[in-house]
Amino acid sequence: MKTSPYTVSIRPAAIGACLAFAAHAHGAVNLGTAASFGILGASTVTNTGPTVITGDLGVSPGTAITGFPPGTITGTSHSNDAVAVQAQVDAKIAYDNMALLPAGMILTGSNLGGLTLLPGVYFFSTSADLTGILTLNGNGEANPEFIFQIGSTFIAASSAAIITIGGANPSQVYFQVGSSATLGTNSEIVGTIIANTSVTFNTGADLTGRAIALTGAVTLDTNQVVPEPSSAVLLVSGLVSLFTLRRRPLIKG
Repeated sequence: MKTSPYTVSIRPAAIGACLAFAAHAHGAVNLGTAASFGILGASTVTNTGPTVITGDLGVSPGTAITGFPPGTITGTSHSNDAVAVQAQVDAKIAYDNMALLPAGMILTGSNLGGLTLLPGVYFFSTSADLTGILTLNGNGEANPEFIFQIGSTFIAASSAAIITIGGANPSQVYFQVGSSATLGTNSEIVGTIIANTSVTFNTGADLTGRAIALTGAVTLDTNQVVPEPSSAVLLVSGLVSLFTLRRRPLIKG
């Protein structure tokens, strides 16, 4: 089990809808040239339907990018060129660096749904699941970072969502996934996902962030991928999230 002087292990039943904290890691993640990509695959990138990707689209060391059109991108497509090769190198460095960070809280066996988390590093020794809503609260901090270290799979259920409040920014949310990530139908996820194997978007799943597969494929199906929202979008999102939270009934652990 991964431990550190700052590690706190909590029982799933004790989490409920708690406000949790973890050891901070400000400025710990540098994506390098991978930051310009909305989608970056390793073996292939495949798409079905009118997917929209804001930013670059790439694959390396594979060469196959299919489904564009009907999918569209606002940036440039890179098929195993020098840009895609370097982006994969930079993404792997970011992945490895995240894996080495001391965990602030161990969430192994807990579902992320229903939780409210403060900035920090959260650790799952195996899989991580998200059913329902995960709230990330920036707590009014400057440049708050949320890093999730996941030993195997990350699975967001259908209609699952991550919302940000208190100054939390999707561009500073990161998932380091030991195998593969799956975003369920009509889910709304935020953050940069770097999966050691593959990333699969089910129909209608949207990502405010970026998805990177280090050794396998990225599969898309009628999705929207936006690496970084505008300041106006962040403000409206925060207000809507706060209003939603106030209307939600209290969840008891």
